[in-house]
Amino acid sequence: MTAGVHLCRACDALITDPDDAVLVAQEAGNSGPGWNVWAHRAHAGQLEMHPVAVRAMARILLARVFPQGG
Repeated sequence: MTAGVHLCRACDALITDPDDAVLVAQEAGNSGPGWNVWAHRAHAGQLEMHPVAVRAMARILLARVFPQGG
């Protein structure tokens, strides 16, 4: 079995060292399971967070801090 080829989302270059590949996101597909998004370890912090994911996490955190009822 061979390892998959990964492209860095930040610089669009091949990630040749498997230890340098960082999974940064998963994107949903319209007719399938979607795909993983990879980046070089040095570029992982340069990518912007997905705005929908940020809003969802904010709602979850607010619900934990300010529970309704109970």
